[in-house]
Amino acid sequence: MHDNSFLARTIHRRSFFRVAGAGAAASALMLAGCAKEEDNNPTPINQQLVIGKADSVNFTVLNYAYLLEQLEAAFYDKVVTTPPADLLPGELAYLTDLRDHELIHREYLKVALGSNAYDASFVTQFAFDFSSLTLTTRQGVWTAAQRLEDIGVAAYNGVAKHITTTGYLKMLAKLASVEARHAALAHEVLQAGSWAATIGTTGLDAAKTPLEVVALIQPFVPIEISTAYLPTT
Repeated sequence: MHDNSFLARTIHRRSFFRVAGAGAAASALMLAGCAKEEDNNPTPINQQLVIGKADSVNFTVLNYAYLLEQLEAAFYDKVVTTPPADLLPGELAYLTDLRDHELIHREYLKVALGSNAYDASFVTQFAFDFSSLTLTTRQGVWTAAQRLEDIGVAAYNGVAKHITTTGYLKMLAKLASVEARHAALAHEVLQAGSWAATIGTTGLDAAKTPLEVVALIQPFVPIEISTAYLPTT
């Protein structure tokens, strides 16, 4: 696991890129003309968020799932904290339940990863960017929820095959089953009878590779996600 603590302090000192106090791993440190002017006009570094480990596919996959659960938990927490005024009766309770589930998932994975969590050395949790979503209306919130839940389901379906430890595989299977129920709810709320709309001709939900999923969630993460250690299939 990369040690992010040094870089986190560096980022804070130079105000290169604030991510709610979180540290980040840098894949390349490129300081143009640093020999003489590095203290006055530093060029921003090319930073990447490294969420895997070169020597452990299991911890890489768990960190990948951890990032996804952090994203979903942050999304629902934001919605529940400032819900749209046109939610229908009972829908805030649905969203609160979804938030609580995702918080449990996030903490579950965090405990399982321990010091192997990609953000174990971060001072505060990562801050996600939901500015591209419409969270001021009921339609916007549920559309965003459907989008994130569908991504989550496809992510688990696509990455589980890389797990080599039975215990971890069972863990991800349990999380995936809950995510599938979340996705079904979001679909049903938006359109009655559509809860199984994502199931294909094989009777299964979609499966996406980590690289495909990273491309989908990158807009919500204010720093480039490194795919260096993620499985490519």
